[in-house]
Amino acid sequence: MKPSNPGVLVGLVVVFAVITWGLLRQSYSVVPTLPWTAVPTVLLLAIGEAYTGWLTRARILRRPDTKPVEPLAVARLAALAQATAYAGAAFAGVFAGFVLRVLDLLDLDKPRQDAIVGGGSFVACVILICAALFLEHCCRVPGKPDGES
Repeated sequence: MKPSNPGVLVGLVVVFAVITWGLLRQSYSVVPTLPWTAVPTVLLLAIGEAYTGWLTRARILRRPDTKPVEPLAVARLAALAQATAYAGAAFAGVFAGFVLRVLDLLDLDKPRQDAIVGGGSFVACVILICAALFLEHCCRVPGKPDGES
């Protein structure tokens, strides 16, 4: 399995941001309210991904007091990490596009709050992408060249 390409992830963020910005610009003169619950939810997902990566790495390296891990389980975790990274990039792009659309309306109170929530959600998605890439890295077999697993 090839590792995720950070350039492709950045490209996805940009593409989704442009699409979201365009759709919001065409459809809404005032953007709908963005729920603040996305920030803690995505951060909890990122913490779960990072913790899973840390535990998996310990089991792969056969540290004391850890059970060995099945190779199929590691492959499934690597696939989950890759899927999470791409989904996080898509969501980050949506939140970035939302913030770009709201930037025109910052003189009003509600859009200012939406820009803060959208920016926080974007940052949370970037943290999720980093946690997913960390989990993907932790699933690599030690001693093998990069790109092989």
